[in-house]
Amino acid sequence: MEIKLQNADWLNFFELNISGNNEHFNKCDPESKYLDGEVFSLFAPCFERSNSLFDYFGPTKYDSRSIVPLQNELKDQITEMEALQSLDEFKSFVKKTFMGSNFLIELEKIDPQWTTNWEKYRDSACDTVNEIILLIDRCLEEERVLWVIGY
Repeated sequence: MEIKLQNADWLNFFELNISGNNEHFNKCDPESKYLDGEVFSLFAPCFERSNSLFDYFGPTKYDSRSIVPLQNELKDQITEMEALQSLDEFKSFVKKTFMGSNFLIELEKIDPQWTTNWEKYRDSACDTVNEIILLIDRCLEEERVLWVIGY
């Protein structure tokens, strides 16, 4: 962490926003959830496959036509991640995603011993996907739109 003003190129996070409708959303709404860019990169293929208009660096709308496919993609992602049984499988899975190598670099920075307890990080990623699925469930129940905004 640095206590100083930052440039826009420093920003690297994603907002999962359910505050709006088909046309607009309230940027950084109190109901929004946020993911670090490197963490989001693990799940980015799910967002890309479920919505051909996905924009990594701007807002993407997941409405009734694209939110169920997103939910299904994320459920498949959990199944694939839970099946990872070794450090090499985990590394291979991460590296095949967009910016996955950056995720491993950041993991090394926060925990130099992460390779000995890699399962903890796999499980945390699965928990995160489950939280996103719960957010999608809420959107479906309340007929809301999910906006995914990259910064």
